[in-house]
Amino acid sequence: MVGNYLPRKCGIATYTTDTFHALRSRFPDLQVDVYAMDDHPGHYSYPPQVTGAIAQNDRAAYLDAARAIEASGAQALWVQHEYGIYGGAAGDYILALVNRVTMPVIVTLHTVLEKPSADERRVLEALLRRASRVIVMAERGREILTRVYGANPRAVVTIPHGVPDRPLVDAVTMKPRFGWDGHAVILTFGLLAPNKGIETMIEAMPAVVAANPNARYVVLGATHPNLVAHEGEAYRDRLKALAAERGVADHVSFIDAFVEHDELIDYLQAADVYATPYSNPAQITSGTLSYAVGVGKAVVSTPYVHASEILADDHGVLVDFGDSAAFAREINALLGSEEHRSAVSRRAYARGRTMIWPRLAETAIGEIAAMVAAQPRRIVGKAPLRPLTPDIAAVERMSDATGMLQHSIYSIPDRRHGYCIDDNARALMLMNRIDPLDAATRDKWTSVYASFIQFAWNPEARRFRNFMNFDRTWCEDAGSEDSNGRTLWALGATAATARLQKHRDWAAMMFDTTASLALELGSPRAHAFAMLGAAAMLDAHPDHALARTILSRFAAELTALLDEARRPEWQWFEIVLAYDNARLPEALIRAGMTLKRDDFIATGIETLRWIVQRQTSAEGRFRAVGTDSFGRPYADPLPFDQQPLEAQATIDACATAFDATGDHLWVEEAERAYRWYLGVNDLGLPLATASDGGCFDGLQPDGLNRNQGAESILALQLASCAISALGKRAAAVAGPHHAVA
Repeated sequence: MVGNYLPRKCGIATYTTDTFHALRSRFPDLQVDVYAMDDHPGHYSYPPQVTGAIAQNDRAAYLDAARAIEASGAQALWVQHEYGIYGGAAGDYILALVNRVTMPVIVTLHTVLEKPSADERRVLEALLRRASRVIVMAERGREILTRVYGANPRAVVTIPHGVPDRPLVDAVTMKPRFGWDGHAVILTFGLLAPNKGIETMIEAMPAVVAANPNARYVVLGATHPNLVAHEGEAYRDRLKALAAERGVADHVSFIDAFVEHDELIDYLQAADVYATPYSNPAQITSGTLSYAVGVGKAVVSTPYVHASEILADDHGVLVDFGDSAAFAREINALLGSEEHRSAVSRRAYARGRTMIWPRLAETAIGEIAAMVAAQPRRIVGKAPLRPLTPDIAAVERMSDATGMLQHSIYSIPDRRHGYCIDDNARALMLMNRIDPLDAATRDKWTSVYASFIQFAWNPEARRFRNFMNFDRTWCEDAGSEDSNGRTLWALGATAATARLQKHRDWAAMMFDTTASLALELGSPRAHAFAMLGAAAMLDAHPDHALARTILSRFAAELTALLDEARRPEWQWFEIVLAYDNARLPEALIRAGMTLKRDDFIATGIETLRWIVQRQTSAEGRFRAVGTDSFGRPYADPLPFDQQPLEAQATIDACATAFDATGDHLWVEEAERAYRWYLGVNDLGLPLATASDGGCFDGLQPDGLNRNQGAESILALQLASCAISALGKRAAAVAGPHHAVA
């Protein structure tokens, strides 16, 4: 459960606390973890049942809580929602939490606005999309959700506010405890604030006292903390002054206290009439009104949404907003007739019996059990692998005469973000590998992607540019180190494996012209990419001195990085995990094979085995290192978001490991990673769209990122090429190819 919690003083804190105790009482074997929203971190002394607190205005705290909830094994998340208790615009920080967990979410809406602001609408619509169930406490809430927000009515359930299970008692028996003997008591309870309409009741009191000289109006509750922070007790003082002006100061009592649950019920049972003169017609929930009905109080109220429903059919009395005369008339009628007051009380109590906390707990758990049962079943087992036939339809969809566009919205290219050299370098490598593909199509797109790379070269800066706007203007003079390293990789690979000599010659020339920039790069991934390009160049031109220098120097530097960062439990080149992790051991293995250095191969195999273990879930599925993991020193990887290029990198690295060792274990690991695209993953959802060669952009805790950008499409197509080629090589190899274990 996520929401406010006692000792924080507010209605939602009381509701969350009561709900927790109702669940634990009705279902003693149920484990319930509570994450309390904290508006003043360190201020509250939470009880042991609070698992953790979430700092309201610290977005990172929401992500930390999501990780803790995800790791806890919880089967469902129940969120208490009110805009003001969460940080961000209209409380949108809560979206960061609910979108980072995989379990189904149920949301209780304490406010449903008929005329929301743009931010309020955005937040609630996002919650409605994420939630498997939405709880409202009044039918009017359901109607607003379907009419204003387009909510699915089948996902909305009405569960009235819970009430205590107390016997119906005569108020006379409870009055001595509070010194109310001989008084006719009208009670209003809640955190004191202008929207409570207390002025209306004070204005009514002269007429009430005229008919009932022993009447006393008791205003029970501390001033709302936000109001105190703004103006202290000025509002309470204004109310006292109003009572004095109307000559009823001796008949109006203010009890400035936040009373505990059981004491509140005692106060309610000691009152003769309960009044809620609230001024907000849209108020859809009132816990104190529910409690009053639950203990059988005769209630006089304004017709806000919750009151209109719960007091309908003579279960209470409704009067117009701000109508002091009507309040006086109806209260006098109740105080003047014991029979009338008792009849209303009995009807209210009967309704309250349908709302007691055990009934709420039973209904809520029924809904939660249903949504948990409806979760899609994960793909299990190890069916024979049937790789997808490579298909460039989606690649062509994302490409034009300039090159391959970066991003899409769903499957539609998004021209706002233009192009980047990373994707065009990948696309160039795909043209070298993909089969089947007719010669004319291969020639066309190889030339387009090569032209992009050629145009990206900035001889003055001696760097490749990376990002290009849709109007073909460059966004920078020099791209990132990683993008430059990847481009060298594409050039080396094209020089070695392009199908046409003209493309091999062009790539070799470009590599010769640009590759010395690699010696100025510092990023380990840039080094790895450049090493892969250099190894390919040496396959085509064994005497290429610069390629050999790049390969040997960077292999030694990767080994030195490993020695510096490693610990007994951490066999990795850096103290953090990032993206394209498997490229580092792949590059080291390739260096060892090309340079005849068994030590490089052994180190590459060791580190690849380590990263593969961390990319395998307890259930045996491939689990890409999630983007949430990035930048966390010596920390185990987090599961989300999972991106397609991680599976592709792992497939390529495992294929290289197989080539180096002949060990079919690496074929199995490559197949495990490839199955991730087909749906053997943490969510049981395929990312590949086999009909057109597309690939979704990743796995998020709540499902697929349904965009299909260039990086993802290319990752799938390159992975399909690699797994197909590996299968053919594996079938041809009967024993070890290399003596390294």
